[in-house]
Amino acid sequence: MRLMIMFDLPTLTAQDRKNYRQFRKNLLNDGFIMMQESIYTCLLVNGTSAKFLENKINVYAPKKGLIQSLIITEKQYEAMRLITGEKNNRPENRFERLVVI
Repeated sequence: MRLMIMFDLPTLTAQDRKNYRQFRKNLLNDGFIMMQESIYTCLLVNGTSAKFLENKINVYAPKKGLIQSLIITEKQYEAMRLITGEKNNRPENRFERLVVI
């Protein structure tokens, strides 16, 4: 399973920028990696862990702006087609790297 977080947060004031940086830092601490600007994805073992993480993000999400989440299967993620650009082959983005303890 993958949890994808897509967001558009305001950066007009100093407080907005601080909220943006803190939100991004929290995503990275929760194991998300950046797919592209404002789109982060996290590889998870099952739907239950995806829902848990989604609820956790809901707690620390800034109140202003737009934040959306999408839970997809690994098969759906692999079916993603590139129109332009190059595929991200970083090891932390592959299912083989997932270790369940």
